[in-house]
Amino acid sequence: MDDLKLYESEYRFMDIIWEKEPIRSMDLAGEAFQRLGWKKSTSYTVLKKLADRGFVKNENAVVRALVTREQVQRYESEELLKKNFHNSLPAFLTSFLRDRRLSKEEAEEIMEMIKEASE
Repeated sequence: MDDLKLYESEYRFMDIIWEKEPIRSMDLAGEAFQRLGWKKSTSYTVLKKLADRGFVKNENAVVRALVTREQVQRYESEELLKKNFHNSLPAFLTSFLRDRRLSKEEAEEIMEMIKEASE
């Protein structure tokens, strides 16, 4: 699957699926009502669209994700980098950290990630 773009409402719906899967579609609609305030018809419409696009499988009224949260996050991060920062990670980090202070633990964690990525 090449396009893993989710709109905000789809992402929040997928969040429920990732957390609860496998989940019966009826229970999913109930969760969406509680968390998102959606009517059952809205849940089933979004579920059908996500299934048609290959994000989920709804088989025998049991819903399972076909893509992981991490796959979607990676895709969206790469798209953000391409669109807003000309694919430059240093430009992104400069913008992100401009008015922000890192804790010592955050800085160490980032340094470890950089070390692992450059080996």
